[in-house]
Amino acid sequence: MRLAPAFLRLFIRAMTDRSVLHSDALSLAVAPLGAEMQYLRTASGDDLLWHGDPAYWSGRAPVLFPIVGRAVDDTVAVGAHTAPMPQHGFARRNLFALEAQSDDMCRHILRDTPDSRAAYPFAFALRITHRLAGDTLHVTAEVTNEDAQPMPFGIGFHPAFCWPLPQAADVPHYVTLAGGGTPDRRALADGLLRPDPVAGPFVAGDLAIKEALFTDGALVFPNGTDALRYGPREGPSLAFTFHNLPDLALWRPIDAPFLCIEPWHGTASYTGDGPQIAQRPNSLTLAPGASATFGYTVTVTV
Repeated sequence: MRLAPAFLRLFIRAMTDRSVLHSDALSLAVAPLGAEMQYLRTASGDDLLWHGDPAYWSGRAPVLFPIVGRAVDDTVAVGAHTAPMPQHGFARRNLFALEAQSDDMCRHILRDTPDSRAAYPFAFALRITHRLAGDTLHVTAEVTNEDAQPMPFGIGFHPAFCWPLPQAADVPHYVTLAGGGTPDRRALADGLLRPDPVAGPFVAGDLAIKEALFTDGALVFPNGTDALRYGPREGPSLAFTFHNLPDLALWRPIDAPFLCIEPWHGTASYTGDGPQIAQRPNSLTLAPGASATFGYTVTVTV
């Protein structure tokens, strides 16, 4: 009997080893592949998270590490070490180990391997914790530099939520920034950011979600995160808060029934940039032995 291809074995394990969490209002499944959420569901059975139909996009809620977005020529460097690096890094394509679980919490960990060190020459630990508390989902990442050298990186989250939300079909949806801001954005050129800011589409913190917004790809707002609300003016909604994630992106492929609300620390490279990870926009560097945490919450109103 022939062995299944590696990606199929990973997929099968991801589907069979899921961690399933519950609160009185929500249920959540998390796969070990990428520590990626598989569903977020209300007590009445309505799905809030995109289900990953590859006709549009096979992702659901990938974790982005050790870079966010593309690198010029899909190549990164740390000092004299250069290597290929796919868009959004490699964490989302790797199996995490389950480190802890209870009825309402699970924590997965990814450590460096010989393959990861060939591309990213550091010993590290990346822990992703999902927790349900009533009607709120908490997602936290902890990055630890277990190497003897300073470790540059970027990190982000790429969750996709249903559009429209359940029980809100045929009703306009909005993203509304709590502070009423109008952040500038950076246009994309083949997945890289153009360096000059352009006026963003928010009006007094409000953005109506329409097809035409995304004809040129994602909307990227460096240093543009703020607590926000997604949904119709009245009815079901998702309210977000963010911790240590200053950059925001919104993405919805044409005709796709989901909207990605993406908080990041770090973005794609600017056009013309070099490959050094430490010089990418909003990149971070951890000292040996140091850790940093990042996260977001989603509170569901039905």
